Amino acid sequence: MHALLVEDDDRMAHALGTALAQRGHSVRRVGRALDALRHVHEAEFVLLDLGLPDLDGLELLRRLRTVCDAPLIVVTARCEERDIVQGLRAGADDYVVKPFRMAELMARVDSVRRRSAARPGSAGPTGAVSGAVGDRIVRSGDVEVDLARRTVTVAGGEIRLTRREFDVLAFLAERPDEVHAREEILDRIWGDAFLGVSRSLDVHVAGIRAKTGRSRLVRTVRGFGYQLGAPPVGSGPPPDPALPDVRGPDGGTR
Repeated sequence: MHALLVEDDDRMAHALGTALAQRGHSVRRVGRALDALRHVHEAEFVLLDLGLPDLDGLELLRRLRTVCDAPLIVVTARCEERDIVQGLRAGADDYVVKPFRMAELMARVDSVRRRSAARPGSAGPTGAVSGAVGDRIVRSGDVEVDLARRTVTVAGGEIRLTRREFDVLAFLAERPDEVHAREEILDRIWGDAFLGVSRSLDVHVAGIRAKTGRSRLVRTVRGFGYQLGAPPVGSGPPPDPALPDVRGPDGGTR
């Protein structure tokens, strides 16, 4: 596969490029944001450093996500929780902090490449949640998840989710009558159940709730996992997207 490596440090770029090439990947290395935007259309996956000389890496990530849907891993020295949350919300599929073990990073590259698009579900009506198997549309209150077209609408208006946010929502929508364990979701969407020690899943669930404005669209089953909920129509404005909104079955924040 062809990788775009966005890294301005020559020694780090050489090490990453060598490791990728040893695994059979072709690599284009760039050190500036403008070059990344120019060449991203060629990429089948992206490794992105946030410390670039010409543009903040998070801003570049947001711009890349407007023109490219390839798997993307942030590889950076920024280790603050706020940076990690912002990176995941901006569309990163994974976030790796320097220094790191090369074998672990390569495993994460393999993991994001193995991700699969949402499969057809066998969801049937459950309360206010319904599925249309023929056109693969699942409805929950005034929210419609089109699994085939990978779109989400709320009260008739389309909502833009990141690819990973949609993958999580689509996975829950495929079987809305079931509660899915955190490990099951992480294994299916990230390819790695051990990511349960991270907040990646919680951050993406919070993003779904914030962007749809339906805090009960994804229901938290405390100590276990998540289930597609049935938010009432017109359930109010979205919560503050700056704060992760992880709620329990009774609506309380945990």
